Amino acid sequence: MQPSASERDPYNGLARAEPTLPSSAYWDAETYQRDLEAIWYRNWLLVCREADLAQPLAFRTFRVGTQEIVVLRDDIGELHAFHNTCRHRGSQLCQESEGRLKARLITCPYHAWSYSLRGDLVRVPSKSLPDGFDKADHPLYRVALSVWRGFVFINLREDAAGSAQASFDPASGNLGNWPLETLVSGHVLRKVMNCNWKIFWENFNECLHCPGVHKDLSRLVPIYGRGLMSRHDDPEWVRNADNDAPEFSGGLRSGAETWSRDGRAHGPLFPGLTPAERAAGQTYATSLPSMFIVGHVDYVRTVRLMPLGPEQTGLIAEWLFAPETLAATDIDNIIAFGTQVLEEDTAICEINQNGLHSKRHMAGVLMPEEYDLHRFHNWVRERHATRETTG
Repeated sequence: MQPSASERDPYNGLARAEPTLPSSAYWDAETYQRDLEAIWYRNWLLVCREADLAQPLAFRTFRVGTQEIVVLRDDIGELHAFHNTCRHRGSQLCQESEGRLKARLITCPYHAWSYSLRGDLVRVPSKSLPDGFDKADHPLYRVALSVWRGFVFINLREDAAGSAQASFDPASGNLGNWPLETLVSGHVLRKVMNCNWKIFWENFNECLHCPGVHKDLSRLVPIYGRGLMSRHDDPEWVRNADNDAPEFSGGLRSGAETWSRDGRAHGPLFPGLTPAERAAGQTYATSLPSMFIVGHVDYVRTVRLMPLGPEQTGLIAEWLFAPETLAATDIDNIIAFGTQVLEEDTAICEINQNGLHSKRHMAGVLMPEEYDLHRFHNWVRERHATRETTG
């Protein structure tokens, strides 16, 4: 006997009410510190694109919690990452957020210890060295670095293994048909959100808020207007299993091509996309905890997060285009729409954060459509548990 459609593709929703993380997880300073230690200091994090460090001797600095990291391109074109800390007495090495080194050395501004661009200590200006002192024992503190399709990731674990590619959610969409490596930046949006980083990811993982918060987006993506993310979020989806209308199947409204104010593409479509990828309108790939990337038919969006405190999160969104598109196309229609959606998300995340300090509200409860929140919460719980058992 052949399985029924509902057996082959079951309903996505939660079968029972599940608790959220405790409210203190979103504002408590000790919990925030545990988040840093268990998650942000132990996972691959997006920091920039290779194009941001295109020239030899280019560098950028990044702060992850209390840790400051410098990423640079050496004189033969290789990328390296180090803690931005001198091995002598711990001075900060690079003070600027980005720039080009003036020489093929990183020189401490305090006592002039100098390091090669590969992190080796090469010069100590002291008149003499202590007995047994070996410069080879005092390189910069190296940080693991991995490049995935033109995106630069770092991992602060001393024993970091694997690569950034392995950090993507297995449920993520496949962006193999998008020319990510050759795209160029058309616009960057930087924001500080007054909410815990987990609040943003929770909002990302459900669309119950979409009809009330994202009215224009819900018109562009009709299934969002029903408070759903996909066909199988509807407990009665089998009734409309053969209905390809976008309010049931997902995808953009009839006649729309991409995420823009008017729904139209504003440049040539990427030639390698399949009909299904073009019809979908958006393909998401996620790498927790720091980023997601969305492929549209004519451009790509990336959103990068960094924790700034228990109740603050930095967000950097970037719109990437084919060079010929950027040279010949007005992209304002695209940027305005994506910015609107992010501003709406920011505002509702901050409202969520503001209510969490109630002494009566110990935890919330998840509705069936919030199955991906439950998966995210379990991801957080598992990493805290791993950190507690492994130290």
